[in-house]
Amino acid sequence: MNEPVEIPRILFVCVKNAGRSQMAAALLERAAGDSVRVRSAGSDPAEALHPVVVEAMAEAGIDLSSTPTRLTDSAVQAADVVITMGCGDACPVYSGTHYEDWEVDDPAGQALPEVREIRDAIGRRVSRLLESLGQPD
Repeated sequence: MNEPVEIPRILFVCVKNAGRSQMAAALLERAAGDSVRVRSAGSDPAEALHPVVVEAMAEAGIDLSSTPTRLTDSAVQAADVVITMGCGDACPVYSGTHYEDWEVDDPAGQALPEVREIRDAIGRRVSRLLESLGQPD
């Protein structure tokens, strides 16, 4: 009998949870499907997603209709990998959890061409993350 495979739990964190972390979570969900569990959160969440982020993701065939979510200790504790994108010291650190900091431009206030570049840069990082987790892309 095969032993159950642990499904990696990934948490993407930025300040507002209105751009980068939402894009990363959506891109990872699309690429990995059910082979990972994905969440995103913000240390100081916005009221809504940046409209230009929603537009850029729609161009990539992803409906980004979620609402920014507040980062909680329990979300961090439940994650195997926490990827921060500009949340600074606001993200709690727990032993046994793998942390990465992705330096990605903030899409807030950016025009659509710049947000496309940010989306594509995040997509490349997501592909590398999947490889590091031993997951197919």
